[in-house]
Amino acid sequence: MCQQFYDYSLSIRGYSKDTIKRYKFTLEFYRKFANITDISQVSVENVRALFFNGRSERNWSINTFLVYHRSLSVFFRWCIHEGFMTQKNPIQEIEKPKLEKRLPSKLTKQDTLRLLEVVYNYPWQNKFLRFRNHAMFATFVFCGLRKKELLKLKYTDVDIENLSIFIKQGKGSRDRILPMSPTLAIILKKYLEERVRLQKTCPEFFASLHRNVGLTYGGLRDIAVMIRKSSKINFTLHKLRHSFACMMLQNGCDIYSLSKLLGHSDISTTAIYLSASPDHLRAQMAKHPLND
Repeated sequence: MCQQFYDYSLSIRGYSKDTIKRYKFTLEFYRKFANITDISQVSVENVRALFFNGRSERNWSINTFLVYHRSLSVFFRWCIHEGFMTQKNPIQEIEKPKLEKRLPSKLTKQDTLRLLEVVYNYPWQNKFLRFRNHAMFATFVFCGLRKKELLKLKYTDVDIENLSIFIKQGKGSRDRILPMSPTLAIILKKYLEERVRLQKTCPEFFASLHRNVGLTYGGLRDIAVMIRKSSKINFTLHKLRHSFACMMLQNGCDIYSLSKLLGHSDISTTAIYLSASPDHLRAQMAKHPLND
């Protein structure tokens, strides 16, 4: 039955493989926790016990709680629709905690520039690594890509001549085209020259050093750890995306355009960056008519 749900979610609903992976992990965790061997054993009591254990014993964050809640809710709703369950959705009895509204953490413009400088001047073992890693970090801070989007970039997705980057099937299975700044184009061109020199022909844009394949998540993570230690700058790769968004707002980008650049489906998701950008808000306040 679970496999039917996964197939339905992937083939009919069009959910990503990462979403299916999350569903599998959540359902297996619940099954083992409640010792369930048949769908008839699902109850409000053992579902409630799962979430109570998660918060009290496993120290689940609110985000983790909501991920489990959302995944089980979708599965139970499907089970009821398909006739595998006759009771109402047991997840409806579980109260959700309110999500904390925290401002996204970001780097200052000075720290961002310093980070790019450290990446470029780090003692890499060869020029390919220097130009590739500098190009990756520059792409993060000049385009605000997600990690997955950067690693999935294809060689044919990057058009330096026309200054554009095509993001195929980003989060939410949405395509978008990003304009490329001339500064980033120069950085990417240096990397591509090294890529050609080493005869890298893999379809992925950012290639591995020792093999003719794309860079992996593990490889990207290791590079970030090295740069974090060397630069003494407390950053994550997702924080670079936040930094991009805040710097764009501070420099006059409107919220609608920023939402398109970030690939958000709902502009309310982008709006949080307004609160994280006091300089932008200060500039808007200067437009008050009574200031004259």
